[in-house]
Amino acid sequence: MIKFFKQLFAIEKKPRKGLFSLEWVVVSYLVLTLLVVFFIYTKANNPEAMIWGRVRIAVITVALWIVYRMIPCRFTRFIRIGVQLLLLSWWYSDTYEINRLLPNLDHLFAQLEQSLFGCQPALLFCKALPWNFFSELMNLGYASFYPMIALVLLFYFLFRYKEFERAAFVTIAAFFIYFVIFVLVPAAGPTFYYKAVGISDIANGIFPNVKDHFNYCQDCLPNPGYVDGIFYHLVEDAKSVGERPTAAFPSSHVGISTVLLLLSWHTRNRKLFYVILPFYIILCLSTVYLQAHYVIDGIAGLVTGAMFYFVLMACSVRMKNR
Repeated sequence: MIKFFKQLFAIEKKPRKGLFSLEWVVVSYLVLTLLVVFFIYTKANNPEAMIWGRVRIAVITVALWIVYRMIPCRFTRFIRIGVQLLLLSWWYSDTYEINRLLPNLDHLFAQLEQSLFGCQPALLFCKALPWNFFSELMNLGYASFYPMIALVLLFYFLFRYKEFERAAFVTIAAFFIYFVIFVLVPAAGPTFYYKAVGISDIANGIFPNVKDHFNYCQDCLPNPGYVDGIFYHLVEDAKSVGERPTAAFPSSHVGISTVLLLLSWHTRNRKLFYVILPFYIILCLSTVYLQAHYVIDGIAGLVTGAMFYFVLMACSVRMKNR
């Protein structure tokens, strides 16, 4: 333990002078979306809040860089990266403020789902398996998303420190690629779309275009299943705080979890991989069971998550060699 703390606060001999690669990703997305905010300023509902939110993140990024330059050690590096991870929840909600101005596309996704499967799996899955223990299992899987991120990146920090920054870069860069897609593809997901249209119409295969409905309304269905469950309430509380009618296609839950699963395999520590694997499988199922996503969202998340992982891992090697 003493050795660990010595390593944690030991001054680095060759500290990084500039921004980390993951911080460049954040800054690039910040600048890009700031230009978008200026462009939609008269139409956006909260343009001042969006601008000042970006200013605060820029100030935080610079302040953490200054602290690290003053005390360049593993601890300040960890804080510098950890804060950017914590800010992802703000960036997620922010996508809604932009894509709410575009016409909603859920009717197209629901129609495609119906064409492929002959039904709405998100509507029928929870009805087919309504048992309390299964409901809690699905909610547990969905709630494990952020703990999975923490577990994998903490493992890198503690046991694969030389690749910690690389793992964090791949994770954060994947998040921001998804954020760009969410801004351009305004899909709310079944829990919002089914609520807006009505369950009876959805069950009858009627998928109207709700156009700009979600620009004014953020109502969604309650989670199906065991309403007295611990994990049920945990997911419901999280939805009430940060859920928005955005980010449905592709499923970033499935995509980022795929990235994390591959990162856990990359460590060559099979114990970590086999700990992550069951939660990964349950999480993928839960996105449909809890009506957060269509099945095609999950499939797209799986494909894009694997693709982003290999591309970003290759990019991280090139940036390191420069």
